[in-house]
Amino acid sequence: MSAPIDPTTTSAWAELSAIRESFSPDLRGWFDSDPTRVERLSLPMADLHVDLSKNLVTEEIRAALVRLAEQTGVAERYAAMLAGAHINTTEDRAVLHTALRRPAGASPALVVDGQDIDHDVHEVLTSLSVFADRVRSGGWLGVTGKKVTHVVNIGIGGSDLGPVMVYEALKPYADAGIEARFVSNIDPTDIAQKTADLDPETTLFIVASKTFTTLETLTNARLARDWLWAGLSASDAIDGSDESRTDAVAHHFVAVSTALDKVAAFGIDPANAFGFWDWVGGRYSVDSAIGLSLAITLGPDALRELLAGFHSVDEHVRTTPLERNVPVLMGLLNVWYVNFLGSQTHAVLPYAQQLSRFPAYLQQLTMESNGKSVRWDGSAVTTDTGEVFWGEPGTNGQHAFYQLIHQGTRLIPADFIAFVNPAYPLKDDGQDVHALFLANFLAQTKALAFGKTASEVEAEGTTGALVAARTFAGNRPTTSIFAPALTPAVLGQLIALYEHITFTQGTIWGINSFDQWGVELGKQLALQIAPAIEGDADAVAAQDASTKALLAYYAAHRR
Repeated sequence: MSAPIDPTTTSAWAELSAIRESFSPDLRGWFDSDPTRVERLSLPMADLHVDLSKNLVTEEIRAALVRLAEQTGVAERYAAMLAGAHINTTEDRAVLHTALRRPAGASPALVVDGQDIDHDVHEVLTSLSVFADRVRSGGWLGVTGKKVTHVVNIGIGGSDLGPVMVYEALKPYADAGIEARFVSNIDPTDIAQKTADLDPETTLFIVASKTFTTLETLTNARLARDWLWAGLSASDAIDGSDESRTDAVAHHFVAVSTALDKVAAFGIDPANAFGFWDWVGGRYSVDSAIGLSLAITLGPDALRELLAGFHSVDEHVRTTPLERNVPVLMGLLNVWYVNFLGSQTHAVLPYAQQLSRFPAYLQQLTMESNGKSVRWDGSAVTTDTGEVFWGEPGTNGQHAFYQLIHQGTRLIPADFIAFVNPAYPLKDDGQDVHALFLANFLAQTKALAFGKTASEVEAEGTTGALVAARTFAGNRPTTSIFAPALTPAVLGQLIALYEHITFTQGTIWGINSFDQWGVELGKQLALQIAPAIEGDADAVAAQDASTKALLAYYAAHRR
């Protein structure tokens, strides 16, 4: 890969810096003086309607931001990614999560490093779908001949956050009478609670670990295996012999991994292991075999619709001019807020309870990708990078943190996501509850944009010191994302939207958004500290003073 372009050396950056010097946002004035603002800044993308008009952006700023994308090579780097160039420089890998959702027969065929990527992807997708249909139909049975009623996905990071988010979002599509649960935390509470009320005879575990070495995942997998053996032995379903225990694992465990030797050593039949590739980063893997739990619970057709939603956004990014390219523009706006207006966090506020895990999913996607202080050639970054992504579903958030967004001193850009038609259309005394819910969605973006002036407060009869307390400055930027309903395709579009927002920002900052070395040091130190927790004197002696003191506290209080 060529060296990154330092964005601060471009003419577009200089232009944006000059604009910032005299910038005074005035959403009220902009809307009043420009009747075409909403039309110009409302853009379609597949099934999504994206309204950017309440952002702190003028046509001058938008044009300068688009020039910044042009001058830092956003489109060129995207094309290189699609073609399989090794843009993950620190690991010398292609970045091909977009290949996971290419339709069968796509032309031209994608061949990278001598591999027919399309063939490989669809071979796994087909085998995954066949297996899912077996489980759903009762063709796959537990060791005692009972149908699977619960699937427990054991993974962490991208092997957990993506599947659990999608499952919660699309639970209304779960039509086979099979419930999914997700175990990720090495805290034993997680697996103990998730399995407490399950029947070993009807439970299928999916162990999701590409290398089959992930500490948390393998620890939980062994605990799950022990739970299975204990439960089956207690009911006399197995006799406790090595042969019966091996048979039980073969009927109740499958893997998402490419380390077939380690899978077999665990007791899982390698024929029931579904692979993915080193060019799929964990946080970009929900549309790979990592989605096996989704194929089982929601069905292969729903999974394919999800993939089609992803692909529609990939195509939008590839074919749409930058000035109307939704993910690129949203990424550029984030750069504007971070690097020129000083924002440090970004709220994602879904007005859909089904998307309760979406902000958590985006935390890994965005912060693991762009939380970097070196560029892809190893040189130091020249700008601030990344934002803290966070959020909760509305209207819960309104009763928690919206006060800070409305009247605090921090600039917090926010994305509001809503759907016209609910999964559960309910009424309260004749009132459409979803309509009331959407009234809140619309009211919040209006209030954040336009605020409430002191004169408006006084006109309502408020006087004295209360006027200031009830005044809202407005000019708090929001993006509104609307769709007809939360379908598998629409969810795929939403996920891909944020993938490409993240890509745009990473390209402009010149960083590699596809490695995650920052998570490794803590893992290494944990392995060194583990013997100290068990009382190894040499391991204790090797620690710093604070860690020694905490180990002493642990030793004194452990029962």
